[in-house]
Amino acid sequence: MRKTGPTNIHMRLTISELRKVKAPIWTRVADELAKSTRARRQVNLSRIEKYADGKRTIVVPGKVLGSGELTKKVTIAAWKFSDEAAKKILAAKGQVISLSELAKKEPKGKGVTILG
Repeated sequence: MRKTGPTNIHMRLTISELRKVKAPIWTRVADELAKSTRARRQVNLSRIEKYADGKRTIVVPGKVLGSGELTKKVTIAAWKFSDEAAKKILAAKGQVISLSELAKKEPKGKGVTILG
């Protein structure tokens, strides 16, 4: 029998919460999170810097990594953040939030961009 760790349980709860919102964008994010760990997205801050406009919230259905610099004040929601990425986002006056938190705040996904 395979053991289920706390992260796996938390992941399943997050996927379930996103699917309950019943908006296409959150269903897509839930589907991305349901993929295997190797298939999940990993996005560096340099890529977020390139595509973020400072007005839209960025969603990463995976992990945000700290490579690169971030100069824009941007809100980023992701499954996980590396310590370095979180520090750089906060230093740029941005916000680090969970996917569930964003889904509750923006149930229709207005102003949200999926990156990865």
